[in-house]
Amino acid sequence: MSTAPLLTPPVAVIVGASSGIGAALARRLADDGYRLALVARREDALQAVAESIATAPDEARPRVFPHDVTDYDAIPALFQRILAEMGRLDVFVYTAGVLHPVAPDEYDFAKDRPMLETNLMGAVAWLGQAADYFRTQGEGHIVGVSSVAGDRGRVKNPAYQASKAGLTNYLESLRNRLSRHGVHVLTVKPGFVDTPMLQAAGGGAFWVISPEKAAADIVKAIRKRKQVIYTPPRWRWVMLTLQHMPSFLFRRMSV
Repeated sequence: MSTAPLLTPPVAVIVGASSGIGAALARRLADDGYRLALVARREDALQAVAESIATAPDEARPRVFPHDVTDYDAIPALFQRILAEMGRLDVFVYTAGVLHPVAPDEYDFAKDRPMLETNLMGAVAWLGQAADYFRTQGEGHIVGVSSVAGDRGRVKNPAYQASKAGLTNYLESLRNRLSRHGVHVLTVKPGFVDTPMLQAAGGGAFWVISPEKAAADIVKAIRKRKQVIYTPPRWRWVMLTLQHMPSFLFRRMSV
């Protein structure tokens, strides 16, 4: 991810680019000279992000592709359309996510289903397309934004944590498959990030970082070809402690 001038600017696709980490990463990559394809469900928010990115000629401006990631059947054709319009692909990012707050005694499939469908199923549908393309190309970067919530099954929000655990595992499998083909796969595990999703989740957040901080950590990790990062980094040690805590103690925690 060099910032040096290139004859052909690199291209990044960001799925979930309408707000939060996705929008911040779009602005960061645009500053680094990337041409961008922005994908998200809310077209008005997506257009606002594209218009906020200062680019020179019209052909370098971010291209917007409204899409609901749970429309799985539409993904292969949309992926090919993006490739045709952008001409190439160097970085693919999946950061779309849904978090519905649930009470400690609540078991509501109507809330659980969209989290699993967006956070995991949508990710698998999109990342599989990118993985096959990069495998054939023999290079490329895949970035999946998971969460510290996927590192262990805690009391709060089982479906959300299951979706992120599944995504983390899927990304590791992609890494093991694709590393032999020259493809880099990065798993990002943020803690609490100041996004609309966090605000909707209610209180209890700490060590809250900005989307811009998360985006900066992601760009740095891509450059260094890191496999897994926590943002902020101190979450790594917290989660290492929790992962090794005996189950009879862990289940007593209210986190």
